[in-house]
Amino acid sequence: MKHWRLVSLISLIAVILSACGHANQSTLNPQGEVAKMQYDLMKLSTLIMVFVVAVVTVLFLYVIVKYRHRKGQENIIPKQVEGNHFLELLWTIIPVILLIILAVPTVSQTFKLSDEKQISKDEKKKDAIVINVNAHLFWWEFEYPKQKFITSQDMYIPVGKKVILNLKGQDIKHSFWVPSLAGKIDTNVEGENKMWLSADKVGTYNGFCAEFCGPSHSLMQFKVKVVSQADYDKWLADMKNQKGQAVTADAQEGEKIFKQSCIGCHAADANDTRPPAARLAPNLANFGDRDMVAGIAKNNEANIKKWLTNPEAMKPGNLMTGKYGDLSADQIDALTAYLTSLKIAK
Repeated sequence: MKHWRLVSLISLIAVILSACGHANQSTLNPQGEVAKMQYDLMKLSTLIMVFVVAVVTVLFLYVIVKYRHRKGQENIIPKQVEGNHFLELLWTIIPVILLIILAVPTVSQTFKLSDEKQISKDEKKKDAIVINVNAHLFWWEFEYPKQKFITSQDMYIPVGKKVILNLKGQDIKHSFWVPSLAGKIDTNVEGENKMWLSADKVGTYNGFCAEFCGPSHSLMQFKVKVVSQADYDKWLADMKNQKGQAVTADAQEGEKIFKQSCIGCHAADANDTRPPAARLAPNLANFGDRDMVAGIAKNNEANIKKWLTNPEAMKPGNLMTGKYGDLSADQIDALTAYLTSLKIAK
């Protein structure tokens, strides 16, 4: 009895927890063309499975009731149906039909979404929106090749437009995933993968690494910022012309510290012309506008100072730990002021 109580309790907790989460990171709440295509396939496969389970359950219960043990009928043997050609054909043809119903749209949409030749053609169009995605331990870089600038952790795209992504891993294999907008795709070190996505609504969507890559795999998160076309055009222009303004004395002191130490890995200018392999850490050009610190903590002074003091405590295994000496409280305050000043938002 205790065993079944425990199982029931665990099952109830699992059902309750399955409802937890955010609307902007669920495959069951598709917000783009690709996500909707994949969601429709999920619904189709689920309906087929439910149909099969329902039919089997009904037949199972029917047989149990009809051929149950009855007093006085112990020696009666039901009519045997082995070798019945009709039944053999029936339970062979029905599964084949169900598989065809599922296979045709699945194969069709799989080829449509993974057609790299078509994606490459679309990429060459004058008005194509192209973003190069570089995955690192444990952060994301987004390069806008047509505009020739780079940002990190936040990927901006316009609402209702097809966006082409060229994806590559810069150290080990990762996997790019924005649940509400599209399925997963690996970012390989040895070659480049391509995909496309779009978003139907303005908003912020959570993205993740879906391939185990180390101790902070679950913390390798990013944001997709979907904005109007006008706001997107403005953002592109502002990023291209971005110049951080260290206006306060603390920020100016922080800029000096940054240029003495942090500049070896980080860049504070979006117009970074170094090759991907030389970009060892996130570009901080618009750091002050971002929602998160290190992709996981709310962007405020307390969390910035916490990160600068002990990045290992926030993101185990990160490559920033041990790359610089101990900072005094005044130096951390100055760096925090400088990083906060790196904004393009007016």
